[in-house]
Amino acid sequence: MKENKQNLILIALIVGFIILLIVVVVALADDSSKTPQNIEVSNQDDMSGHHESAAPDENAFNSLLGKVAPNFNLKSYDDKEIELEKLRGKKVVIFFTEGLMCYPACWNQMAAFGQDSAFNNKDVVTLNIAVDNKNEWKDAVEKMPELAKTTVLFDNNRSVSNEYGVLTLASSMHKGQYPGHTYLILDRKGIVKFIYDDPQMGVRNDELKKELEKIE
Repeated sequence: MKENKQNLILIALIVGFIILLIVVVVALADDSSKTPQNIEVSNQDDMSGHHESAAPDENAFNSLLGKVAPNFNLKSYDDKEIELEKLRGKKVVIFFTEGLMCYPACWNQMAAFGQDSAFNNKDVVTLNIAVDNKNEWKDAVEKMPELAKTTVLFDNNRSVSNEYGVLTLASSMHKGQYPGHTYLILDRKGIVKFIYDDPQMGVRNDELKKELEKIE
């Protein structure tokens, strides 16, 4: 009789242990099935944020039209200080460019300016503004010597590019950090008469000449 009781107790312990083991295994299996799903969702959120391009914001740029262009004082590749207000009396073309990162599109436009007298004469001044620095630009001039014939100004801290609102336009491939391919034309009083952002990044000499002709 005593032996039977001991056997029953042993069987009960074994059954209890098996039930407990089953519960633990089921719980672990349930957690493991959920974990990859949670991780996957998290990763998807991170990657979608990484690949999303910020929406263009044209408000600041568009607001310049018809107003006096904000003044700036920047240094050129040939170490000249260029102050916008001191160019009053001339028509001014300003080209905000992604610079070194935008080869060959932006380089071609700058080279085209330098080779066209319509953009460099007693009545018209053309300024190319990039966020590069002079040492970096030296390599560009060596690669494309035509760039030395045009005026390139360096907006190293992006203050001018930011004030003109060109860091958030459709042509910018690195919004908030680099301009894209953007034009302004100022009249002889420094008033912005024409603005154009070009996501296609073409050479726009012909179109710009027509706009210059509209200004007396």
